[in-house]
Amino acid sequence: MSVLSILGVISSAIFSGASLLYATLGEILDERAGVVDLGLEGVMLVSAATGFGVTVRTGNPYLGVLAAMLAGGLMNLLFAYLVVTRRANQLASGLALMFFGFGMSALIGRPYVGSRINGLPRYSLPGLSDLPPLISSQFRFDLLIYLALPTAILIGWLLFRTRWGLGLRAVGENPNAAFAAGRDPRWIRYQALFLGGALAGLGAAHLSIAWTMTWGEYMTAGRGFIAVALVIFSKWHPLRAVAGALLFGGAVAFQLLLQASGIPISPFLLDTIPYVLTLLVLIAWGGTRKHAAPASLGRVYLGAEQ
Repeated sequence: MSVLSILGVISSAIFSGASLLYATLGEILDERAGVVDLGLEGVMLVSAATGFGVTVRTGNPYLGVLAAMLAGGLMNLLFAYLVVTRRANQLASGLALMFFGFGMSALIGRPYVGSRINGLPRYSLPGLSDLPPLISSQFRFDLLIYLALPTAILIGWLLFRTRWGLGLRAVGENPNAAFAAGRDPRWIRYQALFLGGALAGLGAAHLSIAWTMTWGEYMTAGRGFIAVALVIFSKWHPLRAVAGALLFGGAVAFQLLLQASGIPISPFLLDTIPYVLTLLVLIAWGGTRKHAAPASLGRVYLGAEQ
């Protein structure tokens, strides 16, 4: 394997991992508030279709990113109404949201199948302009990639260094105790779900507007489910999610390199490499109790009388 191939895998891992990282950060917020959002895949699909459609219509990718974030937040508000206000089962509601997202994204994106956009502009890392073009071109990234790590740090700061984050984590551990301390668990869960949906929409926007710069049905290819798995991998911590996203992104890039090199293995089998790797990581890490899930994760909050 040449040096250029290795650099290409690293660059592709960053591009592939960025959209996944934003979705994982959003799911961390949801689950820290005690809500399991299995509808994340549908949320990302609707966000990707909406953001791409707005970009095609306006010619402005930044408006497309904002539209994708808004679509993701609104989708999760629908989910919040079901599980917080109507007290529906979180797993069943999440699956319903996912299938709703499949159909809605196909409807929204149908006029834009095959359309092309310029996407978000890419910028070189400082100091790389003097390198040969074949190398420097591998490390030209868009703004959303440069903001991914600062966003993870910001989410970590919000969760562990602010009163709002303390209240959100308290709701995820024991909503009755949080209510007794003067917090409104329902309102906090609404906030967490809206922000989580907006982050998932940001990841979807990166996928359709900055990386592929096109729209196709089911283009997320299971990234919403991988994000849910990476929350467990990260032990519900935003900074650990960075490593998980890069690991999965690297697996995607590696299997694409193997396909391009003409290795005599079925491409369908190579496509499973990232998901098999995810399963192996969960088997190795998922059973430890050092960092347990929030105590009230998945439980319906019935109110102070519970």
